[in-house]
Amino acid sequence: AYLEGVESYRTTSEKHQVNVSLLKRWVANFREHGIAAFQTYTNYSMEFKMDVLTYMRETGASTEKAAAIFNIPSSSTVWNWKHVMETQGMDALMPKKKGRPSMGKKAKKREQTKSPEEILRIENEKLRMEIDYLKKLHAFIQEKEKSANRTKRK
Repeated sequence: AYLEGVESYRTTSEKHQVNVSLLKRWVANFREHGIAAFQTYTNYSMEFKMDVLTYMRETGASTEKAAAIFNIPSSSTVWNWKHVMETQGMDALMPKKKGRPSMGKKAKKREQTKSPEEILRIENEKLRMEIDYLKKLHAFIQEKEKSANRTKRK
């Protein structure tokens, strides 16, 4: 509605219940990148991050301007890169692996090389721990019931 020239930022933001500054950012991103501005990408390479920070340093651009030019959905992402670069150095900008690390070949081999006796011993220890836990839980429940009965008598 705003891009069609029919409504102002304020009218458009009220109509669609969106913050005016957010609407302005969306319009700027759309004008700079078209519909691709709204297709998110979250795994940026170190080189890309350095390009953004170099652009900001050389042109004096703000984090908002750099985010719009490089099609980064949030200016806070750029601010974080800048802060990390200033406080921890360039190596801190390396992308970090996401998710849980795999067991790897060594861990799998260790499991396969255990003797049947060792496997039984480990399983036995787990069962003992489970029994101890259940005993403590049972004692705790009985203690609560006793204390509840004592308060009812008074």
